[in-house]
Amino acid sequence: MGALIWLASYPKSGNTWMRSFLHNLLRNPTRPVPLDELDKFCLGESHSAWYRHRSQKPLEELTPEELAALRPLVHRDFTTVFPDSVFVKTHNFLGDWHGYPLHNMEVTAGAIYIVRNPLDVALSMAPHYGLTIDEAIDALANELAGTAMVEGHVPEMHASWSTHVRSWTRHPNPQLLVLRYEDLLDKPRKSFKRVAEFLGLKPTSERLERAIKFSSFKMLKAQEQREGFKERSSKAAAFFREGRKDQWREKLTPAQIRRIIADHHEQMARFGYIPADYADAVPASVHSASSDD
Repeated sequence: MGALIWLASYPKSGNTWMRSFLHNLLRNPTRPVPLDELDKFCLGESHSAWYRHRSQKPLEELTPEELAALRPLVHRDFTTVFPDSVFVKTHNFLGDWHGYPLHNMEVTAGAIYIVRNPLDVALSMAPHYGLTIDEAIDALANELAGTAMVEGHVPEMHASWSTHVRSWTRHPNPQLLVLRYEDLLDKPRKSFKRVAEFLGLKPTSERLERAIKFSSFKMLKAQEQREGFKERSSKAAAFFREGRKDQWREKLTPAQIRRIIADHHEQMARFGYIPADYADAVPASVHSASSDD
C-alpha cells in the first residue's frame, strides 16, 4: 500500500496544472498526457464511486454526518491503488466536517499546496461556476462555501479563501510544500524543480524541461481545444481560460479590489498579494495593531 500525497488548493488555483506536470514528469511520456487521463494518475478526493463502495445506502440518502464518516475510510482505500505514493487532488480546507477529518492524516505522507492571488481567483471562479464577479467575491469570503452532491462527486468543503489558505499553511512542516501560482508562472524551472526535490526525485534537465513544456498552459489549452476535457464545467466555455497573473488590473473595479483586500488582507499580506497602490485598502485597525507590536 502507498501513502497519500495531497495536491491541495482552493478552486481555480493551479491544481490541474500541477497534476499534469507530475503525470508528465513521473510517467515521462514522449507526448503530452491526455487531459482525460489525469485522474488515472491522480485520484479525485470527491469522486463518488469510492464512497458508494463504502456505503450500504445510496449516497443521496446519507445524512451529512454519515457521509463525513465515510471520508477517512475512503482515504484509506486510496492507499491500495498504487504500491508507493498515491497523489490525491483536493479542494477541501484542512479541518473537520461534522466531526470527521476532511483528510485522513493517518494515511498521509505529505502535501503540495498551491496558493493564488484571490484577485485573480475571483476572475477564474466566475465563469467556472456561472457567477458574476461580485458573486464570486461573495463566495471567496463565504465560510460555508463548498459544492453540493452532484452526479459523480460528493460535496466538497472549501470555506473562505482566507480560511482555506490559513488551514493548509499556518503550520510549517517538512512534509508540506507551499507554492505560489505566480512563481510557477514566473520561474517555472526553479519552482517545478522544487516540486521534484520535495518528492525525492532527481530528474535530468531534459526530463524536467519536457514535463514543464508538456504541462504548460499553452499546451493544456491546445489539448482542451483539440480533445475536450471532462472536468470542464457545464457553465464555462473552457476549463483553461488565460492562465495569466494580474488579470485583475484589467477586469476588476477599484471597489471590487478593495473589497477583496478588506476580506482577505491577512493571508494576502503573508503571500505578497496586496498591491502597493492599494495598501490603503487594508483596514486601519490592522495598521494600528502592527504599529503596536
